Order: sequence, then structure tokens, then C-alpha cells
Amino acid sequence: MQYRKLGKTNFEISEISLGTWQVGGKWGSEFDHDNADMILNTAIDNGINFIDTADVYGDRLSEKAVGRLLKNRSERIFIATKCGRRLQPHTNEAYTPKAMRGFVEDSLQNMGLDCLDLIQIHCPPTEVYYRPEVFEEFEKLKTEGKILNMGVSVEKVEEALKAIEYDCVSTVQIIFNMFRQRPAELFFKEAKKKNVGIIARVPLASGLLSGKFTKSTQFEKDDHRNFNRNGEAFDKGETFSGIDYDKGVDTVEELKDMFPDTSLVDLALKWILMFDEVSCVIPGASRPEQLLDNLKASDMPALSEENMQKIKALYKNNIKADVHQLW
Repeated sequence: MQYRKLGKTNFEISEISLGTWQVGGKWGSEFDHDNADMILNTAIDNGINFIDTADVYGDRLSEKAVGRLLKNRSERIFIATKCGRRLQPHTNEAYTPKAMRGFVEDSLQNMGLDCLDLIQIHCPPTEVYYRPEVFEEFEKLKTEGKILNMGVSVEKVEEALKAIEYDCVSTVQIIFNMFRQRPAELFFKEAKKKNVGIIARVPLASGLLSGKFTKSTQFEKDDHRNFNRNGEAFDKGETFSGIDYDKGVDTVEELKDMFPDTSLVDLALKWILMFDEVSCVIPGASRPEQLLDNLKASDMPALSEENMQKIKALYKNNIKADVHQLW
């Protein structure tokens, strides 16, 4: 495992870390505590030291699984959680300093902690990024010793650029993958100037870039890949990176032809890690074997400039018109 600095937090974290949206089961399935414990411990056993969770994952059960991990391990494990998506309705007005403080207190309790390494506002409405009082509350929480750092998880590049205007923002979590390349154009440069850590999420475009899906693949009823393809439940860009599923499958087939002897999972993760500005990538896993497959990308040789250009051209020809200016 290779390690990189997470911006101004100064945490040295595993370049391939773990996102826990799926920990405890596949999307839409019941939470399996034993499975969650196996995945989390397998991660630590294999050099991962950064875990990303959220209070809405498994309706707090993901955070509680992380709490169990921390009680049973002696290693220094950096934990990032997220807050805000529990607000109902999920509106700009609902984001109050009092609500944010309450979420921090709840996450501390869920994980049995006195202080959070990193708390991130969880994909709020764009208007929230223009309200300093929300960010100032996290400054107060830091002074009180309840958090070490704060960051944001964003939907759009515009939101990322606005967020890093606040000195208290140490990290930005953003969708970045071979089917969502816009962040590398301007945002990465600006984040580097301000020493802001970049956490690349949805690295496999909801599994599309694993190369395992076909046009006839069926997803479970409660899986967002079934019910949110057009943004019916939350931002469309979260599901398959916002691109048409059939077009995505066709493009993945082109990738397979370009790289016939390479695992697409390894390729997709290594492509992200080719950008030095990225602190870590956080693929999820619904079973330990999946996690171990993801880790292979860290040992994969660097991609050649020729191959990077091939991927860029494929994005430009097949994907860019559908997603580039939306997110």
C-alpha cells in the first residue's frame, strides 16, 4: 500500500481507502453486521488506514460498525464521516448551525468517540456553500475539541470551488472517475494551491467501470442503480456518474477492447491515482473479496501517457457531452 497526505489535515492515508456505503451488504439489502466487521477488519489488515462513512449509511449502522472496529484495533485509523442528509426536508433552510452541531454529537455517540478526525457536510444544496455561518459552526466545534477537521462532499465542481474559499475546509470529496473527468481541469489546481485534500468517490461509476455489467443486468428493487437512474430519489450524477446506462455499457466494452489484458477495476482505480492531487480513492465493497480486488490497483504500474490520452479521447467522444457541464 502507498500512502499520501490528506491536504492540510496532515494525515498520511492509504491511497486506496474504503467507502462504507455498501459495507454490511449490497445496496438495498439488509445490514449484515458480521459482513461489515469482516470487510472493515480486512481493510485494516491490508494497510488501509482511512475509512469514510456517513450517518445515513445503513441508518447509522455503518457508523456503529466503524465504532466496533476502533474498539478492537490498536492501529491509528483515520475516520471520516458525513452529516446533513438526515435533514427532512433536505433543503438549504434546514442547514442550521444547531442542526450541524447535533449531527456531530450524534456521530460521536454512534462511534463511541470524543473527537472526529474529519466531519464532512454531505452533498448539501448549492446555496449552503454561500452561507458562512454554517461553516463557522464547525470552527467552533474544532475549538471545542469535538472535531479535528471539516470538509465537504460535493455534487458539482462549482460547489467544490466555493467550499475551498473557506479556510476551515480541509478536504473535498468529489466524484471523479474515467466517466467524470471535469474536476481535473480547474478544481484540482485550485485545491492544490490551498493544500486541500481530495477524496475521489464513486470511482467505479456505481460498478459500471468494473466491466461486470451488461445491458440485461438486473438490480434489486431497493438498489439506487435500479430506481435513481434519472435522479428520482437524489442527484442523478450519483448513479452511474449520470450517464445513460446503455451508453456506459457500450463504452466499457470499448475500454475492454483497448485494454484486453487488464482488469477494468485496476485500470479505473489506477487512472484516478495517476493524478497527484488526489489524496485517496474510496471504492466500496460488499464483501471482503471485493475489497482485496480493489487493493491490487495500488501495485499496478503507472499508466503510460499514451494510455491516458486514449482514455481522455474515449471520454471526449462518448461521455463528455452528457455529463461535463452538469457536474
